[in-house]
Amino acid sequence: MCGIIGLTHAVQSAHDVYRGLLMLQHRGQDSAGILSWDAATGMFHSKKQLGKVADVFTATDLDRLKGAMALGHTRYSTIGDVKESDLQPIAGVMPIGIGLVHNGNLSNYAALKQSLLAKGRAFLSDNDLEVILHLMSGAFVSSPTAPLGERLIEAARTVMQRAEGGYSVIGILPGLGLFGFRDPHGIRPLIIGERDEADGRKSYAFASEDAALGFVGYRRVRDVAPGELVWVPSVGDEAEELHSRSLVPRGGLPCMFEWIYFSSADANLESVPVYETRLRLGQLLGARVGAALDPSTIDVVSAVPETSRISAIALAETLQRPYREVLIKNRYVQRSFILNGQDKRQVAVSMKFSVVDSVIAGKTVLLVDDSIVRGTTSRKLVQLLRQHGAARVYLASSCPPIRHPCLYGIDFPDRKDLVAAGRPLDAVAQALDADGVFYTTLADLETALGRPFCAACLTGEYAYGAAA
Repeated sequence: MCGIIGLTHAVQSAHDVYRGLLMLQHRGQDSAGILSWDAATGMFHSKKQLGKVADVFTATDLDRLKGAMALGHTRYSTIGDVKESDLQPIAGVMPIGIGLVHNGNLSNYAALKQSLLAKGRAFLSDNDLEVILHLMSGAFVSSPTAPLGERLIEAARTVMQRAEGGYSVIGILPGLGLFGFRDPHGIRPLIIGERDEADGRKSYAFASEDAALGFVGYRRVRDVAPGELVWVPSVGDEAEELHSRSLVPRGGLPCMFEWIYFSSADANLESVPVYETRLRLGQLLGARVGAALDPSTIDVVSAVPETSRISAIALAETLQRPYREVLIKNRYVQRSFILNGQDKRQVAVSMKFSVVDSVIAGKTVLLVDDSIVRGTTSRKLVQLLRQHGAARVYLASSCPPIRHPCLYGIDFPDRKDLVAAGRPLDAVAQALDADGVFYTTLADLETALGRPFCAACLTGEYAYGAAA
């Protein structure tokens, strides 16, 4: 999972992208990068490195990233360690100059890469965006005399027809403009924004979340549809106009984890607000808890900061039990779920929280989290609360049990690592050292979202491919 943004017709495009990336930092903390296109010199300019957005770029860096079009990326590695060669954005020059960023994961990456290697293509990284770059480049080669817009359409169509998985892509095509597209099921988000510039022109942007667009002054236009290509010409009579083509639509199945965990609470995805979804999930979870446990036996309801707080407060209101902040978060420690390694997660959880002893001493605590994946955080927190005097600790998850791997860009690729896989609820509670564990159901999630979504990690039913 990553955060991406791209914009065109902006006076200070790199500065705007930088500010947008700050609002997407929660989507990835491994690295950050910006690529700009300077039409005056005919050159791409780039800066990318390991680290958080504010640590990677200086004002001098941003001033050097000249041009009216720019792309930005903040990375969360879904598999393995982070390598400098895998950082985004990337740019290709043959057969045509193009810059790209993407969010997601190709489930058939290995097969596509082997096929391309067999055709003599060279790879400089293990990043699946490089496969997308090669697929697009091949399409550009196949129709060298066609207008650039038509070649882009065929390049995007080629990716959608051959690349399986969840992905959204933003790119710069010099001589044409800015473009963005999503996979045929729209598993990963991509939103269009527009802004009026001081010189009377209109600027357009794409981003993973509309909250990032709003922070840079863009109005939300709409979501890019599943299997759709949208582009904004930078030159000619059609400059500053949105163009779109539906290429390979297969029905929208956006990832439910966007609403559960990844997206900012003020984001709006597919016309479904994240805040209201988490609120509704908390109410539904409260009903589940109340049906199984006498609410009067719960002394304190609390949240695992930060994502679960909305649901936890709604649950407490539903059960008419007091909500208290029990866990105090060290704001300088990374989000433990998106750290790329189990050992790092264990250390992060230990460093991340302190406990308000007076609130829980001798009490029964119901601790609410947005999800329980590996159980690393949950188990450590239950033990921490017990060490600080809690008499009983129950866990509640606003996400249904995750029992299957994600193939589309979220870091739980192995079923054996999932605490709920193959276990009944009482065994899950035992594994987490909790007195009990409560989950929402798939039906609850359907009620809260009110639209179709990808639930492969809950059901094992995959839009593309299948888990081993």
